[in-house]
Amino acid sequence: MADQYAKPHVLSRRSVATSRLFNIEEMELRFANGAERTFERLGGNVRGGGAVMIVAMPDPEHVLLIREYAAGLEEYTLTLPKGLVDPGEDVVAAANRELMEECGFGAHRLEPLVELTLAPNYMRHRMQVMLATDLYPKRLPGDEPEPLIVETHAIDEIGALLARDDFHEARAIAALFIARDKLRAESPASSSWW
Repeated sequence: MADQYAKPHVLSRRSVATSRLFNIEEMELRFANGAERTFERLGGNVRGGGAVMIVAMPDPEHVLLIREYAAGLEEYTLTLPKGLVDPGEDVVAAANRELMEECGFGAHRLEPLVELTLAPNYMRHRMQVMLATDLYPKRLPGDEPEPLIVETHAIDEIGALLARDDFHEARAIAALFIARDKLRAESPASSSWW
C-alpha cells in the first residue's frame, strides 16, 4: 500500500519556455507501478520568492478590496491586494509593502492565515495569505500601470460579493471565508489582536 502512494521518480526535468514572470517546465516521471508520463507545469515566479495575498481589515467588520485590470480575463476585477515576494524579502515585509503600494495602508500587525495553491496539477505557485490589522495610512509607489481603486466591504457580506460579476478570484474568496471564520471563532473579549 505504501508503494502505491510513493512519489514518482523524476527521470528528467527541463525548462521549455521562460518569460519575465513564468517558467514552463517539462518533467518525465516514472510512477511506482512502472507507468511513465510527461507532465508540463508552470513553475513558480522566475524571481522565486513566492507570493502574498492580504486580508486587510481597517476595523473588525470590514475588509479592503482593490479593483484592478486582470489581463487574463481582459476585464476589471475586485480582489484582495496581492503581489510577489521580492528577493531577500520575507512574507511579512512583502505583505506590508504590497498593502502600502496597492491600498495606501501599512499594518502594525500581520499574521499568516493559510497557504493556498491554484491548479496544483499544473502550477507550482503557492500564495501566503496574511491577515493585516491595526492599519495606518502609508503609501508606497507600486508597479501598477494605473491607480487602483480601493473599496471597503463588510466581511460578513461575502454572499453579496459572490453575487457580483466582478468578484470571482478563487483565492480571494477562500481567503475571505478563512478570515471571517477565524474572526467569528474569536470572542470579543479575546480580540486583543485588534
